[in-house]
Amino acid sequence: MGHYTANLRDIEFNLFEVLGRDEILGQGPYADLDPDTAREMLKEMARLAENELAESFADADRNPPVYDPVTQVVTMPESFKKSYEAYRNSGFWSVDTPAELGGTVAPPSFRWAMNEMVLGANPAIAMFNASYGFATLLHRYGTPDQQKLARWIVEKDWHCTMVLTEPDAGSDVGAGRTKAIDNGDGTWRIEGVKRFITSAESDMVDNVVHFVLARPEGAGPGTKGLSLFILTKYDVDLETGELGERNGVYVTNVEKKMGLKVSTTCELTFGGEKPAIGTLYGDVHDGIAQMFHVIEHARMLVGTKAIATLSAGYLNARDYAKDRVQGADMTQMTDKAAPRVTITHHPDVRRSLMLQKAYAEGLRALVLFTASQQDAVDMAARAAGTEKLERGTPGELASRVNDLLLPIVKGLGSERAWVLLGTESLQTLGGSGFLQEYPIEQYVRDAKIDTLYEGTTAIQGMDFFFRKIIKDQAESLGVIAGQIQELAKDAGTHGGALDREKELLGEGLESVQGILGYMVGELMKSDPRAEGGDVANLYKVGQNTTRFLLAAGDLVVGWLLLRQAEVALDALAGEVSEKDRDFYTGKVAAAKFFARQVFPRLAAERAMAEATDNELMDVPESAF
Repeated sequence: MGHYTANLRDIEFNLFEVLGRDEILGQGPYADLDPDTAREMLKEMARLAENELAESFADADRNPPVYDPVTQVVTMPESFKKSYEAYRNSGFWSVDTPAELGGTVAPPSFRWAMNEMVLGANPAIAMFNASYGFATLLHRYGTPDQQKLARWIVEKDWHCTMVLTEPDAGSDVGAGRTKAIDNGDGTWRIEGVKRFITSAESDMVDNVVHFVLARPEGAGPGTKGLSLFILTKYDVDLETGELGERNGVYVTNVEKKMGLKVSTTCELTFGGEKPAIGTLYGDVHDGIAQMFHVIEHARMLVGTKAIATLSAGYLNARDYAKDRVQGADMTQMTDKAAPRVTITHHPDVRRSLMLQKAYAEGLRALVLFTASQQDAVDMAARAAGTEKLERGTPGELASRVNDLLLPIVKGLGSERAWVLLGTESLQTLGGSGFLQEYPIEQYVRDAKIDTLYEGTTAIQGMDFFFRKIIKDQAESLGVIAGQIQELAKDAGTHGGALDREKELLGEGLESVQGILGYMVGELMKSDPRAEGGDVANLYKVGQNTTRFLLAAGDLVVGWLLLRQAEVALDALAGEVSEKDRDFYTGKVAAAKFFARQVFPRLAAERAMAEATDNELMDVPESAF
């Protein structure tokens, strides 16, 4: 058994006891996946993740892929190849694939529950297997030939890549200079260099399909001038799937990284020795909108990866603390003859473990609650026979709520996981946590990238405020705020067991709304057309977008924990096993702890936001 333990009990609790996903399984579009089958698949995925997938986690870090600059070939660790093949042979990849391509029709919430376990056990396996999501997009939106290519991606397990970043442009995607030249025969020649491209090369598959943003000659500047092109490493006979000539796209470097080493992060050069030839995705010039289908999936994946790693870190820390004997009980510290106790008896260790538990389980709830919005969108689209749902309908509103929550999943998930893994999970093990004998030091290194991948936390904060709230006129935000307010006012239930926590939830909501109100006010004052308007007020907004994202995220996590606590209290009122009694008791304890320890901080965040001025922006660059 490897480093990883799946929290299967909590995953099932979220899916079936809190979110009621058993009510949509076995019927409608998900008729072939009944609740019993889903539970068996989750159980088998947990077994696979804890064993075959987790087995290569440490070895692939110590013996990472080797890049040969002469042959431009990447040799993967043998242990990782074995784990990768085990996942491929399991057939579980099929839940990420449309039925038309041989997949299993499953609700997104179930898919993300399955994906969490792969991402926790060995995240690079899930990242290489993201190809199935790419194939789905080709199948849905591609030209007839591109739809044929999608079938071969699935059948032959070819890797796929999302190719945005350029060395000079970085996160400013619109500054990209990679260009596309129309060959006049339905194909395009791509020229340029891209950087930080995940899964662009390995010796596990014989072909790679690249989704490349490039600017057609004569197109305008910025992101609006970009189009999306499909290129393959080798030409493909679309009728037989046979490979042909080598295309002119080459991996010219593989980065040496702090962590997540077995996931190849590559520099791609288009053109040079021979032309790099591709086709226009969907035969339409709508690159950035098309790429956002990929980006949004990737942001959900990165957030889930971070959260899965935090769960693994917490469970490792918890198990170590239950075994580690050190010191006497605090109430007997002056008694030199007092018996030594496990460190779970020490108050600060308990504080640390409960903080880890609350965030690990609260963030899992966030992922699966977000995925349940995707369920609603998926069912509505299938019922309507179109993905373009009429504005204001339940499915369309669920789509916007999902969009609102994605930067929280990615931004809050990655930030809280990275910090807690280093300051709490590793710390629980003391000096041993710094050693490679235990997996947490690798978790810390592997998790840092999650705050940077697919848009840094600052970018997530900007997206959350400007696109998901202001552009949406706060409609989707109002849906979530309304549900939070409803729970906050629901006093007296369960014998008043959660009344104080609900009061704190209401105060937290006021604090987050106060931050938002301040930022909206400064945004309005930045309009130079308004009396006294000064565009420099935008700087005050910019200083608080990350603060607002994380504060709103903590509020949502705490709300979800309190929802879970109510379900747990209902269960405890009946007949339950001793094991389940411990589980439900832990749920109530985590929600109470979070409400009392985290919600009060939101008032401080509001005070800091409202104290913002632009003195910071006036400090000369030379003074830093």
